[in-house]
This record gives sequence, C-alpha cells and structure tokens, in this order.
Amino acid sequence: MKRWFTNLAIAVLLCGASGCATVGSDPRDPFETFNRHMYTFNEGLDQDVLKPISTAYKEVVPGPVRGWVRNFFSNLGDLWNGANNLLQGKFGDTVVDWARFAFNSTWGVLGINDVATEMGLEKHDEDFGQTLGVWGMEDGNYHVWPIFGSRTSRDTLGSVVDWFGDPVTYVDKGVVRWTARGVRVVSNRADLLDASRILEEAALDKYVFQRDAYLQRRRSQIYDGNPPRAAREAPIAEEQSETKPAAASAAQAGPAAAAPAPASAGTQAAPQAQPAAPGATEAAIRLLESPAAAPTSGG
Repeated sequence: MKRWFTNLAIAVLLCGASGCATVGSDPRDPFETFNRHMYTFNEGLDQDVLKPISTAYKEVVPGPVRGWVRNFFSNLGDLWNGANNLLQGKFGDTVVDWARFAFNSTWGVLGINDVATEMGLEKHDEDFGQTLGVWGMEDGNYHVWPIFGSRTSRDTLGSVVDWFGDPVTYVDKGVVRWTARGVRVVSNRADLLDASRILEEAALDKYVFQRDAYLQRRRSQIYDGNPPRAAREAPIAEEQSETKPAAASAAQAGPAAAAPAPASAGTQAAPQAQPAAPGATEAAIRLLESPAAAPTSGG
C-alpha cells in the first residue's frame, strides 16, 4: 500500500514541478516521466491486489461458472458495441450486435451462454474512442492514468462516454452496481493471468512495449484491422530501404569489414532489443485493457 502511494505522490510532484510535460524520445508520449510513474503505480496495484484475488478466483470458481460470468458481461457489452457501430455508420454490424444480445439474453439464459457465436453472429469490439477516431478526431497524446491505465487523449474523452454507455451504470442499488463492476474486473483479470508471464519475457522495457502495442491496436481497431501506413512510419520505411544495399555491400566485403570495433575499457555495448515472444503483443494489449486499466464495456 505504501509503495503505491509513494509512486503516485512522486508522479504528482513531478507533474507540479515540470508542468506535467516532459520531453521523451517518442513525440506521442510527451508526459513519459509522469506516465512511467503511473505505470509503476498501476503495476504495483495489480501485483499486490488484483492478481492475487484473480488467482484465487480462478482456483476456487469452476471453469464453467467463470465462463458464465464472462459471457454475461460480454453480452451486456454488445448493446454498446451496437450503438457505436450505428454511430460509425456500420449498420450491418449494428444489427449483428443487437441480434447477439437478443439471442443470448433469451436462448442463452440472460447471456450466460453464447449461443449467438454458435449461430455464426460475429462478436465485435467497439467503444466511443473508436467512434471519435472514425469521425476524424486525432489520437492526441498518450497517457497512463492511475487505475484507468493507458489512454490517448481521444480515448480519455471516449472513456467518459463509455461509462454512461455501460448498462451496469444504471443498476439502481449501489451495492449491486459496484459488486457487478468488481466481479467483472476480477473475471477479466483472471483470464489474463497467463499473459503476465508472456510479458515478462517479451521486452526489455515493458512500458515501451505496452505503449506501442496499445497505440498500434487502437489504430487497427479504428480501421477495422486494415489501417493505412501512419505518416511517421513512411520516413522509417524509406530509410530502411536505403540502408539495405549498404548492408549487403558490407556483408560481401567479408567478416573483417563487418566486424565491429572492440569496445574501449569501461564501455558497455547497448543491450540488443529482444524479439517479442509469440502472442506477446496481444497479451500486452489485453493486459492494458485488464482491470488494472479499468476496462470499458466495449473493450
């Protein structure tokens, strides 16, 4: 507990001292110092509270019951998925989303059984941040918020609307409403326990790895899995194409020419980037949408 609030206090002090803005290597992340402290705070909260509770939940609650809980909340999310598809002009997907809700709520017994998927009705994953992106709103800066986790400026605004689009928000009794939110949080985190181990092996810097994975996924979601090349990627691609002939020439010159000069005393070689383990990118994204990141109803 003390460690969480220490990290939170440090980040707030840094924010006040520097006006929150810090210059990082990535122009999408101008608040990197603050964001890293928030990332550490959220990670500590996850490790000390959410992960132990979710582990116990997975060990104690039978698999079929966990599946019913997962399906129940997923079914509620289809209402908001359909609303966002409607706002994005994807009317066919709207019909599918609301048909899923109708079939799962009736034949699926209040949504605990996913009969719609068995019927061939595809599950979608939409939220108001994506809707704003479809409407043309730019990402803005990258943020890591306490408890709520990774968001762009656009998605921060979208999350506020998502809160009101979540059917659980309208449960009258506060105890029932917050219990439902808590159960959903634990259920989501329990599904991602294996992803934690993948991330530990995936990258030297988990913060950078997850930030890039999050931003790539959000861009992919807005364009339904087929995003155009970002403007910032074009110079990189051109530079790589220009360096390939030079690399080939160096290889033909023989090992002596290709061998690097020995490092001077006291100088350490920079660590080489490790390739991500299979499935690590998807695991990183799902963890960002886990309870530590306060997932929205639409994903």
